[in-house]
Amino acid sequence: MFTELKGPHADQLNEALGRIGFRRSQTVAYRPSCTNCSACVSVRVVADEFEPSATQRRNIRRNSDLVATECRPWATEEQFELLQRYLGVRHPGGGMASMDDIDYADMVEHTPVTSTVIEYREPSDGLQPGRLVGACLTDRQGDGLSMIYSFYDPENEARTGLGNYIILDHIRRAAEQGLPYVYLGYWVEGSDRMRYKIRYRPIERLSRDGWRRLSSEEQAELIASTSGAAAREVDAVSGSAKDGTQGQYSLSE
Repeated sequence: MFTELKGPHADQLNEALGRIGFRRSQTVAYRPSCTNCSACVSVRVVADEFEPSATQRRNIRRNSDLVATECRPWATEEQFELLQRYLGVRHPGGGMASMDDIDYADMVEHTPVTSTVIEYREPSDGLQPGRLVGACLTDRQGDGLSMIYSFYDPENEARTGLGNYIILDHIRRAAEQGLPYVYLGYWVEGSDRMRYKIRYRPIERLSRDGWRRLSSEEQAELIASTSGAAAREVDAVSGSAKDGTQGQYSLSE
């Protein structure tokens, strides 16, 4: 299902649709509507009640020297080069892998709503801006920040967890601005590529009855199940999964 976002009330329409599970792509708001399938579930973090885990606190300390800057939604060559590196490592052969610089500019600049690109840079040497290591196209809504698309340096060994840090920084920003939520898009239970989204507490998921907060027990069970999957992946990469199978897997976020 999709509809065009345009006119003087595009922000309000985008916000209203976001509350019922729509996502924005350029000038279109869309929501999956598949016959006999409802696996794609919208999730959002409750920003002002967020409680970081020990791992998330370490991530914040490790990357706290990064300089984050809110920029107008204007594509740059530096951003596009970073996106290409990210897609080449994280999503080779995916639907976005064939994007050129014009496609990227369309993704960033064709927005009828209040949007920014938040850049994450290493500290400056005093002469030039620090190296760009992450970026996120973000919509500001009346009830929160919607993370449209984020990407980062996937091979920076000194800064592991950059993708998670970008989410943590958005949660901090939302709380400081008095915005209750950070929208993370769709989550599919059992999907390895989306398992990171369930690790932010507290989190709400959209159901037929509206937004529902996962209980501590529900979320702990989901986190434990994804942790087990991650461990099996690591063993499989080394050639011996715990279930005794052989093979190779692509590690996701």
